[in-house]
Amino acid sequence: MNMNEWYRGWIFGLLFIVCSCKGVSSEAVDNREGIESQIDTLIVYQIDTLVNSTISHGIIPGAVISIVQDSTIVFSKAYGNRSLVPEPTMMTENTIFDLASLSKCIATTLAVMQLIEKKELALDDKVNQYIPNFKSWVKGDSVQDITIQDLLTHSSGLEPYIRNVKSLYRKGCDSDSLMHIIATKSHRNFRPGTKFSYSCLNFITLQNIVERLTGERLCDYVQKNIFDTLGLTHTCYFPNDVEVPDSLEIAPTEVQPDSMPLIGRTHDPLARLLNGGNSGNAGVFSDVRDLSVLCMAIMNGGAINGRRILKKETVELMTRIPESNAPTVGRALGWDVSSSHAFILGDCFPSHKCICHTGYTGTSIIMDLEAHVAVILLTNRVHPKDKGSLKFLRSELSNIVSQMVHFK
Repeated sequence: MNMNEWYRGWIFGLLFIVCSCKGVSSEAVDNREGIESQIDTLIVYQIDTLVNSTISHGIIPGAVISIVQDSTIVFSKAYGNRSLVPEPTMMTENTIFDLASLSKCIATTLAVMQLIEKKELALDDKVNQYIPNFKSWVKGDSVQDITIQDLLTHSSGLEPYIRNVKSLYRKGCDSDSLMHIIATKSHRNFRPGTKFSYSCLNFITLQNIVERLTGERLCDYVQKNIFDTLGLTHTCYFPNDVEVPDSLEIAPTEVQPDSMPLIGRTHDPLARLLNGGNSGNAGVFSDVRDLSVLCMAIMNGGAINGRRILKKETVELMTRIPESNAPTVGRALGWDVSSSHAFILGDCFPSHKCICHTGYTGTSIIMDLEAHVAVILLTNRVHPKDKGSLKFLRSELSNIVSQMVHFK
């Protein structure tokens, strides 16, 4: 019996389950009364059953889920454990997670969009304007430069990742030599703008452009201009040269050769080993409350409670699929809409009205920009070992939450 069959059998056969829904409002927004009535107990029951079954199958140690409607958190709950090694520790809603590739959209993309808004950068700017040795796509007599838009939409043709990261690390490769490899040696696999190929190298390149334009490390720029601006209190990078406070409830990730898990150091090897934990593709840590506030701001046109990170028209630009890209690309700027990775929307959320993204460690965000509903799933799937798929959990969670949305 597969996971899907087992779950559906349990959800109808289970006689009793203890479930609760405590509505909470973010400190960054106005309080509302009667939040408990905004989400049906059947939906809570289904979410509890889905997550608990995923935990019992050993796919994840635990999870934290938030559902946002307009400017209110209507559901927030922790499940299972945040750690199993070196000992079991209970998950709480205060747990801070390694967001992995969610960093691409909540840090790097927002930084790029701020620079576009200030007219310091443009979507059709060529990457080699900012990184002079950055090579173009060439095939025979055809030559096409890669643009900022190509990077943001994963349509540049750059290779997905860097091979032999550990070997390069042992040879002393650092962030500068990493960018040199991407600029001069990484393959350009197709004409830019014609296909979708997800690549961490796109966002490390964007990181370097942001840093050259601002004169700041990406981690410092986004902390000041995005996270602190929104009043987020548990969202940051932990670069390798910064000590991680022991007092923080950080979900560990994969157990390392020393038999201890990573805690407060990004799981992504490229970001951790070659980019020092300050990376455009991964490295941000956050909790469910902060991410809920960030989603509120995006769904509200770039601001929440008087704190603005983008203008409304910039958010609209960010969340649209560029018309100049081939229809098969399916990506907005930094966010997914309808690419092959957009399965997390499930069967009901309309892709043309939603943006979404996942993180390798087990995190994901979807936002319905018309219904103003966000679904945030935070897990540390890679603890204690990197195994198991969250495809069913992510898509089925979306199907459950879609019951509370009145689609037009």
